[in-house]
Amino acid sequence: MAAGRIAHATLKGPSVVKEICMGIALGLAAGGLWKMHHWNEQRKARAFYDLLEKGEISDVKYPDL
Repeated sequence: MAAGRIAHATLKGPSVVKEICMGIALGLAAGGLWKMHHWNEQRKARAFYDLLEKGEISDVKYPDL
């Protein structure tokens, strides 16, 4: 009797290069979103101070807390 080879699925660990590439891609995506948020806040602040300088708004009133 000859025993034949049985095909087994080989379990592979995580690919280091793939993990690094995925981490870089996710980091760039998250950084891009954070930077866009920062630019938006900066634009709003600049618009506010431009209006304040032009005299179109005079002061900031806070609601009663």
